[in-house]
Amino acid sequence: MARIAVIGAGTGAMAAAARLAVAGHRVTVYERSRTYGGSLGRHARDGFVFDTGPSLLHLPAVYRDLFVKTGKESLEQCVTLTQVDPASRHLFADGTAVSLPNASRAGVVGALDAALGEGSGARWGEFLDRAGTAWDRSRRPLLEEPLRDDHQVLGRDPYPAVRRRRLLRSARQARTVAEVGSVELADPRLAALLDGYALSYGLDPRHAPAAAALLPYMEETFGSWYVAGGMRALADAVYERCLARRVTFVFGAEVVRVTEKDGRAAGVELADGESVEADHVVLGAQPRPELSPGQEPLPGGAPGERPGVERGRVPGRFLVLLSLRGAREAGAVHRTVVHPADGAAEQEAVFGGRAAERPTVTVLRPDDPATRPDGEHEAVTLMATVAPHGPVDWTDAVLCERFAESMIGRAAEAVPGLRERMIRSETRTPADTAADTGAEGGSVPAPALAGADGAFLHSGNRTPLPGLYLAGGWSHPGGGMAHAGMSGALVAGLVVEGDGFRGSR
Repeated sequence: MARIAVIGAGTGAMAAAARLAVAGHRVTVYERSRTYGGSLGRHARDGFVFDTGPSLLHLPAVYRDLFVKTGKESLEQCVTLTQVDPASRHLFADGTAVSLPNASRAGVVGALDAALGEGSGARWGEFLDRAGTAWDRSRRPLLEEPLRDDHQVLGRDPYPAVRRRRLLRSARQARTVAEVGSVELADPRLAALLDGYALSYGLDPRHAPAAAALLPYMEETFGSWYVAGGMRALADAVYERCLARRVTFVFGAEVVRVTEKDGRAAGVELADGESVEADHVVLGAQPRPELSPGQEPLPGGAPGERPGVERGRVPGRFLVLLSLRGAREAGAVHRTVVHPADGAAEQEAVFGGRAAERPTVTVLRPDDPATRPDGEHEAVTLMATVAPHGPVDWTDAVLCERFAESMIGRAAEAVPGLRERMIRSETRTPADTAADTGAEGGSVPAPALAGADGAFLHSGNRTPLPGLYLAGGWSHPGGGMAHAGMSGALVAGLVVEGDGFRGSR
């Protein structure tokens, strides 16, 4: 039995803790805040309840595996999962609207043809076929294995971009998300649809490699799922599973340093001066020099040193939480994305450290009695990807009010009578995220991607300091609920089986 100290109580860290405890180790989690869950926060007031982090679960198989491997009760016995159908509704600047069915390729193709014109669905379907090839080529080395020592192989883009011949000019082949939109999808609305997927994960379509196509492929193939009570209920279930496996949690305990002895991690030092010995340390928070001694830079450069992203400008999220009077109308869609007329201007602002004038707004309207005081009210969340706190001062009340008003104005296109129904609006900014989670600037890590010479990879789960491991969204395979859960499985495998561990098959 080894003593294991876990820094942070995010979902990736808790996933590692539960698996390690089942393997017979004595696991203690040290969390700087007063609660668990990391980005899976919850805001409740006067009977209205809102998620303050991710709102939908994609690739639920990751958490099904976690619950199968750590206890008798399955994921579905611990939380209620419902497929969201339609998966999303999209409102484009020209007034066109389309609702995309959940996990139905034929349904998506038909919906796009009907809304955008004959042939639109076929182009999107052919794109998803190529995205599926990228998924098949990169799934195991990118998502299911620890980052390889020869990670340079992931620098090659697995997306089989179409080669377009041009008269009297060299052939053109898409290398980025934006180029896939312009070269392969042609219709600006389809391009906006693809850009919206990338932006929702905090990726700049102008620079993210074409391999980012696997993100819409993942959502449209494996579906979008809602957790009854909100995504915080999933954090509750993972926490309860940890407790059942006798994982110890110490809240309000900030770790300031990983200690070393004889060339390996030997424990942690807390802010109050207490030193705790451990045989292994798992860092489930954003790496900092004092918490990850000897850690080499990310293979492609740290976030904020990637193509087109200045240092310290990894995006965050701006939320507007709306308490509304009046029942949710019949046929309302859970998730609606309102796309701007000028996506390039928004991208320039978000990744250039400014507040966008007209952001892409995601409107979330769960049909869940647990989120509202009664059937005559509704809780609605508006979300936009924004520049982090620092480049933009998200503590500026005037700026926040103006930005929230812009989002509400755009969301009114999706929610009938929105302004007349408003009881109260509250905002959650990257500055709030930074205070709650400790992430610099309130940034939200993006998923790892192959291609771009490895510039979109994350730090490996192993570190140069023996006994120190990295879990969670800031490490391989990156951000997002599914990816964080995968990182927990990879770290547990490395601790239990050693450096020869290559992932489960």
